[in-house]
Order: sequence, then C-alpha cells, then structure tokens
Amino acid sequence: MLENIPLKYVWIVLGIVIMCMELFTPGFIIVFFGLGAVLTGLLLFFLPIGVNTQLVLFAALSLVLLVSFRRMAQGYFVGRVTNSNPSGAAMEIFSGETAVVIEDIVPNSPRGKVEFHGTSWNADAETQIAKGTKVAVLERRNLTLKVKPLA
Repeated sequence: MLENIPLKYVWIVLGIVIMCMELFTPGFIIVFFGLGAVLTGLLLFFLPIGVNTQLVLFAALSLVLLVSFRRMAQGYFVGRVTNSNPSGAAMEIFSGETAVVIEDIVPNSPRGKVEFHGTSWNADAETQIAKGTKVAVLERRNLTLKVKPLA
C-alpha cells in the first residue's frame, strides 16, 4: 500500500511531522530538518531525482537552513519582560520598594494581590487597600508581601 505513494508526498508529510516534533523538544533545531524535508519533497515536483540524491539534498538543505536562519528565527521567540528590576539590586531586598495593588487587599485574607517588578504577588496589609493604589513593601514572607499604602 505505501509503495504506491509518490516519494514527494512522503517527504512533505515527513517534514510536517518533524516540524511538529519541535513543539515537544527545546532548542529550535528540529524544525529546520522538517523544512529541509518539505523542500526536498517540493523539489521532486520539478526534478526527477534518485533516492540517494534526495537524501544528500535533504541533509544539505537542512544544514544550510539551520546555519543560516536559526539565530535570526530564535529572536522571534524570546520572551519580553515588563517592569523589570531596573536597579539591578538583589530581588530579595524588597523593603522600601513600591508596588501597585491589582486585587483589593483585605487584612488577614489570601485574596489581595500586588504587581511588583512585573510579577503578581500575594499581599497582606493591616488595613484594607483598594485596587490601583500604590503601596510600599514592608517585608516578604515566603510568597506574600506585607504592604502599607503610600502616604
């Protein structure tokens, strides 16, 4: 049954399967071998090429694509951070820093949250603090920040 399938379609399907494998592996390398397989299959639509030449073409295309485009393509998948730590100080020193309340803080309740250095933190305070209020960080207790409203 499989012997009746033209080799160009096998290359294209194999290339798509290889590119899908990139979703499960880190490194952004396998996708270029998938592209090499797809390009080899597409070339078979226009050129009658033997199996050995197809394998060499696949390897050459994959390596050329990998060397040429990996660094450029990786730039599109870099994460972006907002409100990073501009001072460069150690992140463990929280006392005196400011944050913004993103969920109302109710004393002795686990509901309150603040945004601190671009990350959402659980927050607690002695008084109730409304969303959007700027607060000063007093201390850190595990993953909870003790805060007070700025005067």
